[in-house]
Amino acid sequence: MQTESGRAVRFVAPATDDAYYEIRLFDTGRVETRPDNLHDLFNALAWLAFPRTKARINAMHAAQIPREQGRRGRLRDLLTIFDEGGAIVCAPPQLVELVRGFRWKELFWERRDETLRSMKVHILGHAVLEQALQPWPGITCKAIFAETGTDSDACATAWLRALPEHATPRDMAPLPIFGYPGWLPDSERADFYEDQRYFRPFRRDPPR
Repeated sequence: MQTESGRAVRFVAPATDDAYYEIRLFDTGRVETRPDNLHDLFNALAWLAFPRTKARINAMHAAQIPREQGRRGRLRDLLTIFDEGGAIVCAPPQLVELVRGFRWKELFWERRDETLRSMKVHILGHAVLEQALQPWPGITCKAIFAETGTDSDACATAWLRALPEHATPRDMAPLPIFGYPGWLPDSERADFYEDQRYFRPFRRDPPR
């Protein structure tokens, strides 16, 4: 496991260097990890599960930071949100369209057997994993899509490589992950999916 600069990834105690975290990581391979910190633990686990994706996110941050002249751009917003809350959804086209169309009750209730059988959600976001320890109905991932049975790490890496400079967080699809059948006890009731505080209807063009 290594960064795209060729440095072996190591999990180390936090440094006091003033340089940007992402640049230090790109230059040294050192993933600064606070002891007894769940957020950092899940970040380390994400590195182990998605090494190429995490290395690509880091490389893109490191490339963008010097160009920003102190003003953070929307591409880095996307990278951070994907890193903290991203998911790779492997599903057939008919289920992907339900996610893109915000058709939550149809996806999670009316077609739940098909969803359970054919839709696999691979959680990259370490903040979502931490939140899942105390689940509540507002936890939402930002999703990208891959074909069923494909390598989610490879697919996410390819998606990141193809992003244009003007990409924004809107290029990802919201996914109320707590609605996945069986994740919360309330998911056994049809009216659970009618609560528009969490299962929001479609109001804009679908993400690309």
